[in-house]
Amino acid sequence: MSSKSGDSIKKIPRILTFRPSYDEFKNFSSYIDYIESRGAHRAGLAKIIPPPEWRPRKGGYDIDHINMTIPAPISQVVSGKQGEYQQINVLKRSMTLRQFKELAESERYQTPKHFDYDDLERKYWKNVTYIAPLYAADIKGSLSDDDLKVWNIDRLETILDYVNKDYGIEIDGVNTAYLYFGMWKSSFAWHTEDMDLYSINYLHFGAPKTWYAIPPAYGRNLEKLANRIFYENYQNCNSHLRHKMTLISPQVLKQYKIPYNRITQEAGEIMITFPYGYHAGFNHGFNGAESTNFASKRWIEYGKRASICHCRKDMVKISMETFVKRFQPDRYESWLNGVDYGCHPEEPDKIYAAPPPTINKYTYLKRKSSESSELSQNSCCKKTHPQKRGCSLALGEDSLTPNEELQSNVFISCSLTAKHLFLKKVPTLKLHKLDTSELGLQKQMDFSNVIAEQLQQIWKDLPCPNPGENLLTDGIIKNTKRMRFQTKTIILDDDD
Repeated sequence: MSSKSGDSIKKIPRILTFRPSYDEFKNFSSYIDYIESRGAHRAGLAKIIPPPEWRPRKGGYDIDHINMTIPAPISQVVSGKQGEYQQINVLKRSMTLRQFKELAESERYQTPKHFDYDDLERKYWKNVTYIAPLYAADIKGSLSDDDLKVWNIDRLETILDYVNKDYGIEIDGVNTAYLYFGMWKSSFAWHTEDMDLYSINYLHFGAPKTWYAIPPAYGRNLEKLANRIFYENYQNCNSHLRHKMTLISPQVLKQYKIPYNRITQEAGEIMITFPYGYHAGFNHGFNGAESTNFASKRWIEYGKRASICHCRKDMVKISMETFVKRFQPDRYESWLNGVDYGCHPEEPDKIYAAPPPTINKYTYLKRKSSESSELSQNSCCKKTHPQKRGCSLALGEDSLTPNEELQSNVFISCSLTAKHLFLKKVPTLKLHKLDTSELGLQKQMDFSNVIAEQLQQIWKDLPCPNPGENLLTDGIIKNTKRMRFQTKTIILDDDD
């Protein structure tokens, strides 16, 4: 076991390190079940040192032989003080991996001299707001050999594959591999994985990574702290940690008695994060890692009750229908009807109904048939459209006019008999768009103006014989230092 706790309480779970033999290592899902039987998930993070027989890339990591372009490196601009920071990612021009390596090793961005990892950690937090590092993150692809069959991060073969099999949806970095090339001080902010999934991170080469992890049982404590420190962010989005912008130092965690663990990942080592395990960290220098998400049956209850960010269009949202239907069939109807009462796995004393499906809408496509047919999801013909991460769509192959398309919010297996046609059920992600062509408006609306118009209409509709007087002389909404109404360009939708 290699970790450092942020709390003196002995019951705080520690990060476990495993060294499997090749035979133990062969079956990915079975080994994850094994380390969980040892309690690895209680810390939210575990380290696995692979057996020497496992070589994911036999050709090595000579940068000159890795012909790769980084399409959109990001500059990580950090602001804040005293251990409480916000990180903004600024897109930069594309560059080759060779150019990125040269920048990482240049005098401006290189790793400072240090005595040990503790010394380097102190330098990180002391200089986190200076000289914004570059991070080559979320690059679709893999450095592993195509013929790698054991622990191939691009093909882990877990139950998360049902997202692709049942919905025809491929989500980059979630059910496919992503590459990450870091430099000194490039960071990943506090977050859990999308839909509170598991994740795997293999450090192929280069400088180490420092990881911080909160045991899942204390995840709500971190959320409450972040909501208090960054209250304005919380007011705008109650799932603002999913924006991956928040950096909170170990000293602040100690101050508020939030337990944490710290561990360093060396090249050739694997890190596993577990459902609802908050984690953050930084790179010690130039390195390359590969990562993706995966799932197990134990995750399903986490996924059903995961928080969802609704304010950003690129957030990953996965319908839980296929997982509930396959692995919790006795609870399926209750879940559809919003009466699947239970608890979040990390909140056993809080009983509430799991949110019913609200993400995937179904489009029933009008199809011709010479005989009577049954409506069957298994007979659907689907194709995947490449989209930004978290916005992959599964669309029917036949195009229809709006009048021919019927949308339903009901998730019920049913059959339809017809002489000349049948309806075909295709899972889609419903995109809410505002039709502004008839209104003569721009494509997007200013939220303040919409609210002002709605308040004026409400004022006019009040049952009062006298016209009354508007006392808000500076307008319906006034910005002050004490009470700020942060205007954003958003779209109002009745369905939400």
